[in-house]
Amino acid sequence: MMSELSKEQQILVAMRKTLGAIVKDVTPPPGMKHPLSENTIGDVRACLSLIAAREKELADSEGRGGDRPYYVDQPQSAQVVPIAGIRRTEKPSGN
Repeated sequence: MMSELSKEQQILVAMRKTLGAIVKDVTPPPGMKHPLSENTIGDVRACLSLIAAREKELADSEGRGGDRPYYVDQPQSAQVVPIAGIRRTEKPSGN
């Protein structure tokens, strides 16, 4: 999938993943003081928001808008119906 993305999109994905990994790595257990200052936390949030906004702009301009991540156990609004499960119904005779 990465090869289908433009260079800008690849950079945005890499930056988002890297920032996310950094946040995960430095997040302390509950009750402990966070090693990052409030200003740095705010800056990281702002960066992630800008990245998300630009990714959405690019997706919308390519007609890919609306793609949202979801959890595998989260109910989906659309349901996949296998073609093999589709049967023809007999029309009632008009006699």
